[in-house]
Amino acid sequence: MAKRKRDWPPWWDWELDVSDHTYENMPVRGFTEVDLRRMMEQATDYSPDIEEGRWRIETRFRGQLWEVIVEPVPEKQLLLVVTAYDVN
Repeated sequence: MAKRKRDWPPWWDWELDVSDHTYENMPVRGFTEVDLRRMMEQATDYSPDIEEGRWRIETRFRGQLWEVIVEPVPEKQLLLVVTAYDVN
């Protein structure tokens, strides 16, 4: 079940920053920064990632399920996008 916006953690509203790794993989995975930002706006759920301090964001892109891995950076109040990929 999708979480209502008010149920998202405080870091959800922080400024989005995109890692070099994500930028490098955008052409290979077929999305742009604009697409990524739209995926984040349309996110439906989140859960802890296997790496401590990171979170998996569930979203859709071009009709497919995607995951965006993010890492909150509290001292800068940034939400760093570590990677994004199609899970189908």
